[in-house]
Amino acid sequence: MILAGIYELWQSSWPAGVIMLGLGGSFALVLLIASEKLKVEEDPKIAQIHEALPGLDCGGCGYAGCGQYAKAVSQNPELIGRCAPGGKKTADKIASILNLQISDSGAPKKPIVHCRAHTEDKTFYGDYRGITTCTAANALASVQACNFGCLGFGDCTRVCRFDAIHIVDGLAMVDYEKCTGCGACAKACPRGLIEMVPFTYENMMTVACRNKEKGKVTRSMCKVGCIGCKLCSKVSDVFTVEDNLARVDYGRYKPDEANEKARGKCPTGVIILAGKGAPAQQEAKAGKAKASSG
Repeated sequence: MILAGIYELWQSSWPAGVIMLGLGGSFALVLLIASEKLKVEEDPKIAQIHEALPGLDCGGCGYAGCGQYAKAVSQNPELIGRCAPGGKKTADKIASILNLQISDSGAPKKPIVHCRAHTEDKTFYGDYRGITTCTAANALASVQACNFGCLGFGDCTRVCRFDAIHIVDGLAMVDYEKCTGCGACAKACPRGLIEMVPFTYENMMTVACRNKEKGKVTRSMCKVGCIGCKLCSKVSDVFTVEDNLARVDYGRYKPDEANEKARGKCPTGVIILAGKGAPAQQEAKAGKAKASSG
């Protein structure tokens, strides 16, 4: 009785099954033909460029990752050189893949923090009790006397994927041995204190301040701020003073006697060397070690 029922079910359903199988096969064949006809061949140079990149997916080039950048630069060679972690070596590889030549004038960009005031150097109006981010604190005028200085809440440290910037006694400091130059820290600073500078030398001289107040006002706010005295610019034409603030022309800077003399003339010590092995680098490492042990 059971076998008879199964046989009757089979007799009634197999035609539908065959039809479904045929339709499925037909659709699969159509999709296969369409995929072959409509398939877009990827330029093999994209894969070569992707392989030449460091694979960090840091986003410093302006694209979501190395894959997106590889595709973009293969179509627009003007984007060569945007990979800061890869530097000139990677730029040369990409240029070679694309059969192009690039100049030797490019230098890798690294961040410089235009502030050198630790907590003890700053003047505060009171204790900040709000959200502990620089972005939130920057919305209030009374967090600290200097409206140009580092707030020290670490927005820059949180976006750095390479553990290359740390808050040491209220001041953001770069570890250049770890820094890839991705630029994430510069984008995160709400006060624009972090500038991406072309490092034509291992150490670059800079004015670690952005305060544009007059000297007397600056002294009342910060012990180590630029007072616009112009002593540096009188010694070296690499330095200019505008809006009570000294600046370095990075395109013309070179480590020579005149610039060292200008640094020595600075009464507040705001002109510093930044980069691997520089005093600020050693200070950053010592401060981080102290914070870790404490």
